[in-house]
This record gives sequence, C-alpha cells and structure tokens, in this order.
Amino acid sequence: MSQLIANNSTQATLSAEALALLKRLISTPSFSREEARTAALIEAFFQEKHIPYQRLNNNVWAQNQYFDATKPTLLLNSHHDTVKPNKSWTLDPFTPLVQDGKLFGLGSNDAGGCLVSLLAAFVYFYNRPEMAYNVVMAATAEEEISGRDGLELVLPLLPPIDFAIVGEPTEMQLAIAEKGLLVLDCTAHGVSGHAARDEGDNAIYKAIQDINWLINYQFPKVSPTLGPIKLSVTIINAGTQHNVVPDTCTYTIDVRVTEQYTLEEVIETIQANIQAEVKPRSIRLKPSSIPADHPIVKAGLALGRFTYGSPTTSDQALLSCPSLKCGPGHSGRSHSADEFIYLREIEEGVQGYIQMLEQVV
Repeated sequence: MSQLIANNSTQATLSAEALALLKRLISTPSFSREEARTAALIEAFFQEKHIPYQRLNNNVWAQNQYFDATKPTLLLNSHHDTVKPNKSWTLDPFTPLVQDGKLFGLGSNDAGGCLVSLLAAFVYFYNRPEMAYNVVMAATAEEEISGRDGLELVLPLLPPIDFAIVGEPTEMQLAIAEKGLLVLDCTAHGVSGHAARDEGDNAIYKAIQDINWLINYQFPKVSPTLGPIKLSVTIINAGTQHNVVPDTCTYTIDVRVTEQYTLEEVIETIQANIQAEVKPRSIRLKPSSIPADHPIVKAGLALGRFTYGSPTTSDQALLSCPSLKCGPGHSGRSHSADEFIYLREIEEGVQGYIQMLEQVV
C-alpha cells in the first residue's frame, strides 16, 4: 500500500511539473524552424532533473540512466513546433490561460500536452534499473511542416529503435496505423490560342478530365484498419487573361496512402490514368503501423482503450519500426482558434503513459 501511495504521489508531482512546463512552452513562440527557445526550455527541464541530454539544431533527446546496448529500445517522441495562429483567435495565443478546467494557448493540444506527458513518463522510468527495454525520449522540431531537420535528422544518431510511441492528440486511444502522405504537383499541357476563335488546346479542359478521373477512381485494395486511399485535388491554377486559351494548368493532389500500396505504386497508377505530368514532392512520408498484438497495444487495451486507424500524418511516417500514435488531447482541436487542452487530460496522459509502459518496460 505504501508503494502505491508513493507512486501516486510521484505521478501527481510529475503531472504538476508537466503542466508548468507546458505553460512555459505556450508562452514561447515556436513556429516550425523557429523552435530554438522552446528547445532551450526542454534542455532546462532535463538539467533540473539532472538528466544528461543531447541537442542538434532544435531537437533535444536523452536516454535512460541504465541504458544497455544489449537490450531493445523504445522511443518516446513528440514535437515542440507549432503552426502559426489563424486570424480567428480571440485570445492571446502565447498567454497560457486556465479557465473552466482548460488550458488555452497555441500548441497546448498539438502537441504540447503529449510532449510534456511523455517527458514526465520518461522521468518516471529514467533511473529504474533492470528494465526490459531502454527508453529514449526525443523532443523534436519541424513536425508541422514535415521538415528534414526534425526527427529525420535525429534518427541516425539514436540507438536502433525496436518500437516507438509518437505523442499526438488521440484522447489516449491507440492509433495502431496511420496513413502516409503523397503530395503530387501536376501540369496539364495544351496549346495557347485566341479564345474568340477555334484555336488552341485548352489545358484547363485536360485538367478537368484528369480531376474527374481522380474524383471517381478507387484503388481496389482497401486497408482493414485505414480504409481506402483518399485522393483530393486541393490547388489549381491556370490562365493569364480572359481571351487567351491557356497552354498549361497546374494542380496539386493530396494523397493519403495506406499500407496496401507503396508510394511508388500509387504514383505509377495515377500517372498511367491522367494526361498531366506528375511530380511527387517527396516519397518520405510512408504509411506506418504496429501489430494489434504488440505488448504496448495489449497494455492499452487492458486499460479500456480502443484501436483505430488514423487518417492524419505525423512524424510516425518517418519511422521504419513498429509505432503507436497515442496522446492526450483531441485531434479536432489541433490548429483551431483558441486551442486548448483539459487539465485532466494532462494528468490522464502522464498516468496513462506510465500505466502502459509499466506493463512493457
């Protein structure tokens, strides 16, 4: 009984420290590629805990005290960059405001609550001897822009990772699969001419034919967890003046890819069925998943959580190991005006991560 009381007291202290750190992070602007000051706050957190750490650019990471290279390694990861506040904010996005059981502020939900909860869980296990797993904590940058100087920069410097928990707001439910992302820039080519005469070959019309195919096409293989691949045309541009038939029309396709196809296969299928020239911006952000019978998933299920497939993309897409997306907060609040996280969600995040990891590490 005394050990249970001590553990509860420790978790309560860690939750309070996590909340205090989150307030400091909110107060410190950290747009993608501009996270130096929040990286310094995370450094200070490790220093206060007397935990050795490393930093590269705006990424900060540490490993457990009794790290043993012969053991498998778990990565805990979340990001400390934010999007820029939209014009609909009615509050100061950089003033942490506690009201009605909520903490308002930019990055509170995405993904500050997850980050500080993971940091608290890492501290809880940091100096525990004889664990089955090593634990590495990485607070990384540039997630919101899928940048190359965030987690992707750090991964080669970490020990081999056997599985990972990526902190994103999921209400502490278990996202055991996540769609990958392809962004395709397409150019339909025509021939310019005078709009008043029967001249030219209108590139807009060619693009319309392509878009009609994209609207109606369904990839045959459907993921049991993530559902079908989703194609969305999100940008289109053409023309210079009203009386000139345009010879080019550019448009962009947002493709959310499942594990049923490689990114290369998706590109090949699209290119074979549309007239436009197709150029992928990147083939880095692949679908990701973790087996439903993985010990960390079983630990979450034992706590009454459920599994699902996530349609959104995170730094999980950069990992080649099994990975679980899980964290406090609600995905629907991300990037919203007057963003907030419930205070209880931070406590639940700290407690939930610890309870899950207790069954594994």
